[in-house]
Amino acid sequence: MSGVLALDAGQTSMKVRVSEGTTVFEEDLPGIRTSEPLLPQVADVARTALALSGIHADVLSAGVSGLTEREADADALAQLLGDTSIRRVLLAHDSTTAFLGALGDRRGAVVAAGTGVVTLAVGHTDVARVDGWGHTMGDAGSGFWIGREVLAAVMRAYDGRGAETSLTNAVTAVWPSLPDAYITLQAERDWVRRVASFARAAGEHAEAGDAVAGSIIERAARELATSVTTGLRRVGADDDPAARVCTVGGVFRSPLLRAAFAAELTASGVAASLEPSHGDGVDGASTLALLSPAHPFARQIATSG
Repeated sequence: MSGVLALDAGQTSMKVRVSEGTTVFEEDLPGIRTSEPLLPQVADVARTALALSGIHADVLSAGVSGLTEREADADALAQLLGDTSIRRVLLAHDSTTAFLGALGDRRGAVVAAGTGVVTLAVGHTDVARVDGWGHTMGDAGSGFWIGREVLAAVMRAYDGRGAETSLTNAVTAVWPSLPDAYITLQAERDWVRRVASFARAAGEHAEAGDAVAGSIIERAARELATSVTTGLRRVGADDDPAARVCTVGGVFRSPLLRAAFAAELTASGVAASLEPSHGDGVDGASTLALLSPAHPFARQIATSG
């Protein structure tokens, strides 16, 4: 049986799974940097995973955050790995592998919300991607989006332009001097992840009753639900009772956000129902090679070898 190196490359972390027969190795590694070329980073992680696992894998199956059409070059990635055991490469956007991990080959929508966010909807013949346009142009409802709303609310309160909020305590725990915080933040290499880290505080302070935090969480849930209903409509599955919706990613660890998202989905009138995810992105990456050529996703996967 061929060994498979499955890779779920998100911005917060990368999860790798190397398997051969009954032998399985898993590890979490630092996230991918979408501001830098992606394929060399994927190749480096693949080498690290092969070395750590000691498993002879000849297939690399990867879902990568921030993967553009230009960078979705499986041949180029295979060349970067020419000195390893890898002989076949399957490469897809991480929204594809998130969907496969959560819903398999069924119809519906999966919203994956971590540092960034992307929603993928699949109908009988069509696939629609909604958002996933990065922290500058999109990612509405993502960890970064929530974190930035936290920081903006805290600074508005500091200026007297906005309501007082207990979120100020979460920010001053990191930067005791609020007037200097923006300078310190801009100098951080991983400032996007730093901003996204405040999403957890938003959920916790909302649970504790802070009105400002509660408003942020509700607005994030509304943005995420809008992306889902938009995706379902675009693939003609908004009135399909067999369609399902799954949520994955750290943003949905907030009970209040999950509840608000479910309420927004119900209020939208779509026929699709919400159900728990059946797996995660690395599970989806592991199944790329097993997907039927007739599935709408088949044309979303770049292959080499």
